[in-house]
Amino acid sequence: MRTLALAAVIALALPAIHAAPASPQHAQPPYLAAAINDPARQSDRSDDARRKIAQVMAFAEVKPGDKVLELIPGSGYFTRVFSGVVGPKGHVYALWPNEYAAEAKSDVANLRTLAGQPHYANVSVLTQPAAKLDAPESVDVVFTSQNYHDYPDKFMGNVDPVVLDKQVYKVLKPGGVFIVIDHVAPAGSGMRDTDTLHRIDPAIVKKQVESAGFVFDGESDALRNPADPHDIKVFDKSIRGHTDQFMYRFRKPAK
Repeated sequence: MRTLALAAVIALALPAIHAAPASPQHAQPPYLAAAINDPARQSDRSDDARRKIAQVMAFAEVKPGDKVLELIPGSGYFTRVFSGVVGPKGHVYALWPNEYAAEAKSDVANLRTLAGQPHYANVSVLTQPAAKLDAPESVDVVFTSQNYHDYPDKFMGNVDPVVLDKQVYKVLKPGGVFIVIDHVAPAGSGMRDTDTLHRIDPAIVKKQVESAGFVFDGESDALRNPADPHDIKVFDKSIRGHTDQFMYRFRKPAK
């Protein structure tokens, strides 16, 4: 059984964002501040600083009225903020691959309960085969945190990441963005450590996603931790919750 809690990272110096229009030094837009401070997510607030929620959301460029497809939403930590940001004119599709959902029954049930609450009426929970990603409508943002590395693993049916990336490309609107956050593996390791250390080489992710037609649109250092040795499991007690994570933004070219 794989742990579904979204790992967090330690607060370092003020993070740098490369090729990103939103800087953490700038004031949060009112809709983002309201979503983060929503009393309905009070139990999440203690994790906000280490998960850098404001920087992550700004980097994802999510805004009111957007349609978001969130892959493998775990506890719903990001789901709740996405819901608050997109508001009543937007929608959040929380997608569970069937193969992952079979190992995360309680999380899936909890998210369905969440989606049934009037406060989260703009959230829908989807389940579908891992190899056949789709969405009910075109979306503005596809978001995955710490789960891209799971798709090629045996329990998910050894999904080809490039096939996944092409499916993501198809469901995005022109100009839409694909946000990938994951645990850093040693440089040059490719996908070697996805099912052992639960890490992936950022370089292979960039190569795969770009091969699907995306344009690399920036990265953020908000979740980086240079103290992570990269050669131990992300669940190791010495690093759990403090892994070095890359955050990439890819854009579907506008037509």
